[in-house]
Amino acid sequence: MAFENPKVVVIGAGAMGGLFGGLLAEGGLDVTLVDTWGEHISTIASKGLRIVGVGGNRAIPIKATGDVGTVKAADVVLFQCKSFANESAAKAAKHLFTGQPVAISFQNGLGNEEALSKVLGAESVMGGLTAQAGLVEAPGVVRNFGDLPTTIGEMAGGVSARATSIADAFTRHGLPTKASADIKRDKWKKLLGNVALGAISAVTDLRSFEIMRVAELQEIVFRSVDEAAAVAKAEGIALDVTEAREVLMKLVDTSGGGTGNSKSSMREDIIRRRRTEIDTIHGSVQRLARKHGVATPTIDTMIALVKGLQSTYLQQS
Repeated sequence: MAFENPKVVVIGAGAMGGLFGGLLAEGGLDVTLVDTWGEHISTIASKGLRIVGVGGNRAIPIKATGDVGTVKAADVVLFQCKSFANESAAKAAKHLFTGQPVAISFQNGLGNEEALSKVLGAESVMGGLTAQAGLVEAPGVVRNFGDLPTTIGEMAGGVSARATSIADAFTRHGLPTKASADIKRDKWKKLLGNVALGAISAVTDLRSFEIMRVAELQEIVFRSVDEAAAVAKAEGIALDVTEAREVLMKLVDTSGGGTGNSKSSMREDIIRRRRTEIDTIHGSVQRLARKHGVATPTIDTMIALVKGLQSTYLQQS
C-alpha cells in the first residue's frame, strides 16, 4: 500500500491527538478525529479545530466524530487515547483494518503497542513518539507549545518502506516526522523525560522549566532519570545517562522550539479529576525494576504521591 496521501484517523482527539490531526489536516490530508468528549467533538465539527500558540492562532476545518464506527476507511490510525483505553479503542476500530492500514501508538509509557497488537495483530502496529507538547484549553481549542520532531518505527527494528513512506507523507503535510531504525530505544529516551517531569508537574502544578529552576526538584528529576536508565539497561536497552539528561534539558527549554512552558498531561488529568497514566508511565518502569531487582526509590515515591492525589476523587485499586 502506498502512503503518499494517507487517510488518517486519530483515536483520542485531546491535546496531542487534536494537535497532530489538526496539523495534518491543515497540510492537506484527509483526517478524522475520534473522541468521546461530546462538547469537544461537536465544537470541532461545527467550527473547526482551533490551534493557538506556536505557529499562530487559526481554525482548521476537520472531520470529527464521537463514534469510530461511522468511519469507513483509513490508511493510518493514530492511537492517542489514554493507554488504559487501548483494548476497547482497538476493538471499536478493528473494522478499519480489513486491508493493510497501520496503527501507530504515540502514547506515553511502555506496553501500548503490545496491547494494540493483541487486537489488531503485531504486523499492523508501529511505535511512535514525539517531543511536541499540547494542551486542550477549551472544547475545540488546542495549544501548541513547540515545534519539535516526531518519530515512528517498526517495533522489530530496522527502517521499513512503510515507515519511511508515512514519515515522508506526514512531513510534507505539516508534521515533521522521521523513521527510526530503533524505535524501542527512542521510546525509552522519551520515557525518561515523561518519568522525570510528569509526576512532579502533576503534584506541584509547575511547568517544565519551573521545575528545573528549583534545585531540589532538579535533583529529583535527575535521580529519576538515572533510575529509569538503570532499568532500561537491565532490559537490554543501552541509554547513556548524559545523553538522556541533554535530551531532557532540550525538552524543558523555552526557546528554540522547546516545550518548557507546558505542564504534563498528568497534571491536566489531576485538574480534571480523571484517571492518570501513572501506572503506564512510571508504573511500567517500576514493574520492570522489580523484575530485574533494580532499586527505584525516587520513582516509587512519585507513584505514591500521584496515587495519593488520585485517591481524593478515585477509588484506588
